[in-house]
Amino acid sequence: MISFTVNGKKRNYKGPPFKRLIDVLREDFGLTGTKEGCGEGECGACTVLVDGKPVTSCLIPVCQMAGRKIETVESLGKPERLNPLQKSFEEHAGAQCGFCTPGILMTASRLKETDAESVRIGLAGHLCRCTGYMHIVESVTKAPNPLQERRTSALRRRRVLARRGKQR
Repeated sequence: MISFTVNGKKRNYKGPPFKRLIDVLREDFGLTGTKEGCGEGECGACTVLVDGKPVTSCLIPVCQMAGRKIETVESLGKPERLNPLQKSFEEHAGAQCGFCTPGILMTASRLKETDAESVRIGLAGHLCRCTGYMHIVESVTKAPNPLQERRTSALRRRRVLARRGKQR
């Protein structure tokens, strides 16, 4: 048995240890948001986060997931309660057919910098056959960046504490 966490929930997998992670997520756990595009790790459609880092789930055997933390697109939000990045994709037409969107969302959710050039570089491993990428890049750049916000909040706290220290 292989135990790991998926979207915050402890999961156990009993089956072939070299079954691909994407197949376990979709077939065994019913998490069908993750899509398979090429099956060769070239298109990015199957991207999930493993311990916070984007990986192509079509290339990873489930046996390598023991004790790891996996996040799929289902962890971002629900259709009735989208997260800010998903809302931005909706508002700025970042999704066309939607097949590549789950993988793009997962990678974009971990980008530290969200200026247009950084987004293009960060999403370079993702293929979309429907768009010219302009709407995807715009969707990411216009969305609030939770990683940036956390860093900004930490910096503000440090500045406040530093000021308090000087006042004493």
